[in-house]
Amino acid sequence: MSDQRAQAVVALGGGHGLHASLSALRLLVDDLTVDDLTAVVTVADNGGSSGRLRGEFQVLPPGDLRMALAALCGDDAWGVTWSQVLQHRFEGDGEMRGHVIGNLLIVGLWEQLGDPVEALDWVGRLLGAKGRVLPMALCPMDITATVRGLQDDPSALTTVRGQVEVATTEGLIDTISLVPEDPPVSAEALTALAGADWVVLGPGSWFTSVIPHLMVPALRRALETTDARLVVVLNLAEQEGETPGFAPADHLAVLAEHAPDLRVHTVLADRTWVAGHEQDLADTVEALGARLVVDDVGADDGSPHHDPALLAAAYARIFAGAAEQVPLGRPRA
Repeated sequence: MSDQRAQAVVALGGGHGLHASLSALRLLVDDLTVDDLTAVVTVADNGGSSGRLRGEFQVLPPGDLRMALAALCGDDAWGVTWSQVLQHRFEGDGEMRGHVIGNLLIVGLWEQLGDPVEALDWVGRLLGAKGRVLPMALCPMDITATVRGLQDDPSALTTVRGQVEVATTEGLIDTISLVPEDPPVSAEALTALAGADWVVLGPGSWFTSVIPHLMVPALRRALETTDARLVVVLNLAEQEGETPGFAPADHLAVLAEHAPDLRVHTVLADRTWVAGHEQDLADTVEALGARLVVDDVGADDGSPHHDPALLAAAYARIFAGAAEQVPLGRPRA
């Protein structure tokens, strides 16, 4: 693979984390650093507008797919307008309250065409999206988690089911699994992973948006066998409900526990959040056989969100082989 040409990139995740990553990667499509961009998106949401549509029509929850499509809209008047329309949420006091136009559009096309991948492609063409959006699986998923701390015995495990329930649990998540355990996966998603130069995993809700991709057997096999180089993007803070008390290295530790055969090429972390955790993170990255890149990728407003322009610049340096690796291991005496 030559680093002097445009790259094929697949980004995996869901929700706001994937939206941030795709917003950054879209900028690299605009400047021709990336010429083929595909998003593979979680389909386990059971709350809000997505959960209501999923329950009523027995379809994939459309919300994370919608957010991914919105992130791929251009910065011109067409793209900005359609992104805003796609994300518009109805107010009022009636039955439509809380529904999102983009969710309704996607479900309507699913009913019209009967093919979730074809329908998403049609939405992408309507928006002028700078990439393709595919579902993680072709059937709705439920996330289940084994959780500690919900009983009097702190070592006892309780099973929690549902994306919303897992994301808001008061216990400490031990492991997650999916129902069904081996869902059908689109040929398009597997083809994209097989042909990618780079795969980006994260940022996002660690147990409900990032790790679920590794629990789908077909996707995990594709990730383990692809020649693409895998970049894991760490979050900018711990997340209440999912990762309370987690340091940067803890995110990688649970990733390795759930997918021990995953080959990670690069771990990208924000300079501010890793301050004070450098050695633990470096040791964990080294144990994975990966390289650690620390860069300024956080928003300057103090919120735990990635800045798309800064993240795009970090991606560009990584893809070009120009990102500076943080020295790993403990200094020799």
